[in-house]
Amino acid sequence: MFLSSCLNYSNVSSKDKKAFFATAAADFTMSSPQQMDEMRVKRGIVIKDDWPGYNLDLFTYPEHYHDDIENVYIPHGVIMDRIERLARYVMEDFEDSKIMVLCVLKGGYKFCADLVEFIKVLGRSSNRYLETRVEFIRLKSYLNDQSTEDLHIIGSSDLSFLSGKSVLVVEAIVDTGKTMKALLKHVETFEPKMVKVAGLLVKRLSTMTESLTDYVGFEIPNRFVVGYALDYNEYFRDLNHICVISKSGKMKYKI
Repeated sequence: MFLSSCLNYSNVSSKDKKAFFATAAADFTMSSPQQMDEMRVKRGIVIKDDWPGYNLDLFTYPEHYHDDIENVYIPHGVIMDRIERLARYVMEDFEDSKIMVLCVLKGGYKFCADLVEFIKVLGRSSNRYLETRVEFIRLKSYLNDQSTEDLHIIGSSDLSFLSGKSVLVVEAIVDTGKTMKALLKHVETFEPKMVKVAGLLVKRLSTMTESLTDYVGFEIPNRFVVGYALDYNEYFRDLNHICVISKSGKMKYKI
């Protein structure tokens, strides 16, 4: 495969670089025409089960993680481009001039910051400005690489500031959906005007029976990923890219 042969990207010719990205793009997403209809496009870029990711030698990352990650699963630039598109969807869908953004910590802080910044940039260059107020809620739902599937709110659970507001819940990753479902049920008790959910990553699981997210960055297989503020026991948040953790990495940082 061409991807695995490009270990030293600096020595690759312009022609081969184009071929590399063409091959990567073809492997990265499903090419079904249904993916491009109006509803499906908001469901995110679909990453196939057999997507191998990019070789680590093609990117820069903290060297102390070299043996702890298998590959770069989603490069930082691709993440940012997709978030910009999600910001456009939010601008189009929210009729109010003000929205309350509820950021789920800790993993969602980078996604939330970049999404809100893109909303502001788009507002400054259009005839409609969407004012955003950001509040935070901290949840704990993982032990090592396993979701506990319970809603553990760390700190105050009082979300009365959402009452009567148009709310955008921003979460980095949705896997089983049970934690998000519990959070949305908790949010609804404060009677917001409307609630939508933006998820950077949504795992493709047979056990997820309903869609909980209105805006999806990427639909991914059931892989444990880290980086871009996603952690494994508080490690890897400093990675710019989204990466797949290695077996040795799991063992090294296991608690």
